[in-house]
This record gives sequence, structure tokens and C-alpha cells, in this order.
Amino acid sequence: FFFSLSANKSICLKRVSNETMKFTAALLASLLASTNAFTPLHSSSRRPSFVVVKSTTEDSAASTTNQNVEQTEDTSREKIMTFSYDMSTEAKYEKPTYPGTGNGLSGDSGEYDVIVIGSGMGGLTCGALSAKYGDKVLVLESHIKCGGSAHTFSRMHKGGKYSFEVGPSIFEGLDKPSLNPLRMIFDLLDEQMPVKTYTGLGYWTPTGYWRFPIGSQKNFEDLLLEQAEDGPKAVEEWNALRRRLKTLGGSTTAVSLLNLRQDAGFLATTAGSLPFVLTHPDVFADLPLTFDSLHKTVDKIVTVPFLRNFIDTMCIFCGFPAKGAMTAHMLYIMERFFEESASYAVPIGGTCEMGNTLQRGLEKFGGKLQLNAHVDEIMVENGRAVGVRLKNGKIVKAKKAVVSNATPFDTVKMLGQKQDLPEGVTKWRNELGKLPRHGAIMHLFLAIDAEGLDLSHIQDPAHLVVQDWGRSLQDSQNLCSFFIPSFLDKTLCPEGKHVIHVYSSGGEPYEPWEKLTAGSPEYEAYKEERAKVLWEAVERCIPDVRDRLEFSIIGSPLAHEAFLRRDRGTYGMAWAAGTSAPHAGMLKSILPFPFPNLKTPVDGLLRCGDSCFPGIGTPSAAASGAIAANTMNPVGKHIDMLKEASKRDPMYKFLDPGPLANLYRPFVEGLTPSPELRVEETAEAESTA
Repeated sequence: FFFSLSANKSICLKRVSNETMKFTAALLASLLASTNAFTPLHSSSRRPSFVVVKSTTEDSAASTTNQNVEQTEDTSREKIMTFSYDMSTEAKYEKPTYPGTGNGLSGDSGEYDVIVIGSGMGGLTCGALSAKYGDKVLVLESHIKCGGSAHTFSRMHKGGKYSFEVGPSIFEGLDKPSLNPLRMIFDLLDEQMPVKTYTGLGYWTPTGYWRFPIGSQKNFEDLLLEQAEDGPKAVEEWNALRRRLKTLGGSTTAVSLLNLRQDAGFLATTAGSLPFVLTHPDVFADLPLTFDSLHKTVDKIVTVPFLRNFIDTMCIFCGFPAKGAMTAHMLYIMERFFEESASYAVPIGGTCEMGNTLQRGLEKFGGKLQLNAHVDEIMVENGRAVGVRLKNGKIVKAKKAVVSNATPFDTVKMLGQKQDLPEGVTKWRNELGKLPRHGAIMHLFLAIDAEGLDLSHIQDPAHLVVQDWGRSLQDSQNLCSFFIPSFLDKTLCPEGKHVIHVYSSGGEPYEPWEKLTAGSPEYEAYKEERAKVLWEAVERCIPDVRDRLEFSIIGSPLAHEAFLRRDRGTYGMAWAAGTSAPHAGMLKSILPFPFPNLKTPVDGLLRCGDSCFPGIGTPSAAASGAIAANTMNPVGKHIDMLKEASKRDPMYKFLDPGPLANLYRPFVEGLTPSPELRVEETAEAESTA
């Protein structure tokens, strides 16, 4: 059985039984199930003021460009939308930059064990855990704030400070030890993040308002009885779907994403889940189902329209409705969201507190975060990533590895075109640069006067708004969300006021925007036109919202891109379930794995973030950073960390791989970390040369 150690290296462990092979694959499947894919990852900024955008695509990609736009003009419920660009040509596209986010010219020369590019949830987690493992770590962030999409911006108005969420806003399992990987990481770093909780999600649909209650199976069944076209049948079908996926769902407490690493050490760190796998042999038969499109299972069981609509909205935050979403993305929701202790959480002080919490963990263990330090180039020597060149011209060396938390579309550009790169890099770079992606996002930020405002008809700060169930939920003019964090967190604005973030689904086409000049009358008019649906969404809940307005800000895809440094403001990579993504590693020979490998053809260069396993979502992105950190360290250290984490709370007992880890450890210990990540071997090779 082959375990991929890098994009161009592998080892063969001989005489491994078929059952062990199945067990290993089953573990990967169950890891996906432990990811809360319910939290979106996106952002925007203030009124944009940035450089004019040059098109990458030009005439050679005109057909692709037209297709990107045309698919959004007349959407249907069954249509799956993805957007494509060719990043393989010499870069002609100049990413817009927002002056208020820094000039990227900070940063000093130096030498570290690990350099992480980007301080999103994946990058900060990778940096913090690497520092806890004992590595000397530097996290470089182009922006003046950490957190990637998970941060907050503020505006002063009439002497009062108003703070807005710009990215993810729906979080489950952050209030106490839980199966949420991000909460596990906080606890492992021994860091606290105060939150306030709520227990529902408001829905504004063509038939009116209803509320999805979290934390109660009975209350959800009551909702189905009240709202569904055939209530009793909807309850029956929902329970049938849960029974069908029960074994896979149960695996969420058999193994965690924190147990994962990308080398042979995986056998030892996940060995604790073997009893579950052996006592649930039907998990083997369900392996293909785990990575397949959820709609194939739903179509066999669920017929009631209301329930089908609900399932689609539960999936859409991973980028796709049930058609295109992996079954694994629904497992956590079906298992966790109906436990009595389940609740959503609002970080006190704003979403930025998630990044601040990880930063504290990073610095506690000696790591460093450098803001306003833009990386121009990943330096490669003799086939190995050896450091980075900053925008200010200074060079920072990496002894062990460089980890990119940037999107694949941005990472490939940092390798440049002039370096002598290893064989296979050109193909890898070209294919990653052409990966399908989700579209961009529209944002509307509102500060309103709440005097005399009656919100007794809602119980929660988070809401979804659907215009038409017959249209695609990926359509940015059909599905949007609004979030009123000040409903619970009174620190975000002056007393008697509210702040509201409204954002579309990730299906906004970029091409119409790149033709416009920021600040021009045409640009401002188009912003108003595309934001009309966002205004109307809030008016469903607050009819006189325009009369109460203190001020408003519309965030376009250009602002989204400039503020987050995400190519064309993309919501993320879009590889639909059912087939393996390019460069998915050896796992693709067993299962249709829809994520590119976190390792690359360049030794010492890894990736993390929402374009890697386990995908889009704040907990998923954080988990990818943990996987990268684990992979860079010996399996013994990883096992010790898991044992430490298992003692933090009874909830985490299953993290301990137990005595079975000792069975595998002697066979894999000498193989971890994989050769291209070992500092001593790199130093020896350099001295020999």
C-alpha cells in the first residue's frame, strides 16, 4: 500500500492486508465527517480605492470568460456553477490593492525553521502548532490585520465606533469543548475566546419566515410538521436519511482531523479508531458514498420539497448545494446539530478574535507574526523551497519548510517563471492554476439607529434569504445572508445602534467588474444595482431599515479581492464531489478525493487553507493548518500532542491513538517527517554539495 510522501516521492509498505487498506481509507473518510462545513469563508472591505485591474484572460480565454458570465444570467436549481481562469501564462494580471490594508513593505531578513505565508485560519494554526512542536516559526501577512477572511473592520461615525464582520459569521461548537477542530485547537493551545450563544438560524423564503432550531431533534421534527408540504412524510424521510448515514456519522467521534498527517505516520496517529472501524464493517461499503455527491443519496430517500430545500441550504456554505457537495459535509450537521448541547456562537469583539486567539497561541510558544509583509517570491534552490523574498527585497530563509496559506491560484504565481524549478512543477503549476473555483461575493454593511426598533419577531442574529427555490442557490442574486452581531454583542457599536453585514452566495461573476474603474459613476451605479437584492433581504426583517440608516458601505468583488488578496475575490476552490482533483495524491487510486495534495513537487513547500483537505469553512481551514504542522514533525511528537489534547476534556478522549499506536509506531517512526522535510538531511545535502 502506497502512502504519498511528496508529489514525486512515495514509499511502499509491503504485506499490508486488504482490511488494513480499507481501514486506512475509512479513517480518511471519517476525518471529513468531523469537519463543520457550515461556516462560510469570505470577506469585503470599505469603499474601494485601488489600482485599475488588468485582465489575465485577454482574447485567448474569451470563451471561458463568456461562459463564466453567461452561466449566471439564467440559473436553474439543477445547475452547478463553477468559474475558470488560466493562471498558467506569464502573469499579466495585477492584483488590486487597498491602501488601507497596508503597502506590504514591512518585514526583516532572518532564518527560521518554518515560514508560513498568510495568516488565515490555516496559516495561523499551522504556525501556532509548529511553534508548540518546538519549531522556530515566522508567519508573514500581507495585510495589516491577521485572520484572513475572519476579521473585523471599523468605521467612526458621529463620534461612535462601528465594527463590521467581513467574513464567516455562523459558527457551531466554539462555546465549549466540542468536535469543532477550531475549538480543539484553541484548547490545545490553552487559549480562551469568549462567545455568546444562540440556538437557531432564521430563514426568509418565498413562503415566509421560519426558524431552523439547533440542539433539538424534536423541535426540528416539529418544524417539518409545521412547514413541510407533507409533514409526517418529511419527518419519516429525514429519519430515514439519518439512518442511512448513521455509521458514517458515528465516525465523527472515532477519529479527528487533528489525528491526520500526510505520511506513513498516519497509521499510528489514527490507530485509536480501529475498534470503531472493526465493529462497524459497513463503513467500508460506504466509503465511495462519503466522497460522492450527497444528492445521489438524497434523491433516493427524500421527496418532500421543503426538506430537500433545507438540505441544500445546509450544504451551500461549502460552495455547492447537495448536488456537488460531498456527503461528508452533511454528516457533522446530522450528528452534532441535534444534540441538546449544540449552539451557534458569536465571538465577543468580532470574528477577528479567532485570529487574535491563534496569534496569542503562536506567540506563547515563541512564534512570530509579521504584518504588512507581502511575499513576492518563494525561493527555490536545488529543487527545494529555501525561503521567501519579501516585497521590500529582503530575504527570509526557511530551514525546514515554507507553507503557503494562499489560494492555489496565488501560490503558483509566487513561484515565478524565471527560477530553475524541479521537474513536474510546470505541470503542477499549470493544473492548479486552472482549477475550477467559486465566484466572488457581494457585501453590504449597514449601521442603523435601533431606537424603537422591535425585533421581537426574531430570536437569532444569523439569517438566510432565498428569493426563488427554482433558481440556483449559487446565484448571488438569489441567495444571501445577513448577520446582526450586535443583536448579542453590544460592544460592536454605540448604544441604541445596530451593525448588519449582508453578503451574497459565492456566485458573483468577476468579469463585469474588472472592466470598471473604481470610483467612476459607472462603477458606483453597478454597485447599487448588484446590491439591490441585499437591501431587499434586510427589508424582509426590518422594513424601515433605509429610514434608520446611519451609513452604508457596498463591498464589490474588487474590494473583496483587494482586501483579502484572493484572486478575483473567489469564495474558494470548486471541485464537485464524485471525482478526484488533480494532484490529489495516492488516495485518488482508492477513492475520488476532491482536494489537491497539501504537498507539492517542490521539496519543503506545503500548502494549507480552504483549497486543501478538508475544504471550505473556518474549522476546515484551521484543520488543514494542523495537518500541515503534524506532517512537518516526527510521529512521536504528534502522538504526544494527541495524548496531551485527550486529557484537556473528556470530550477529547478519542484523540488519544491508544496502545494500538505502539503497534504501528516502530514501522513508521523512521519515515516521519518525510525526507524532504528533515532539517538534518537538508543540511547534510547542502554540505555535500
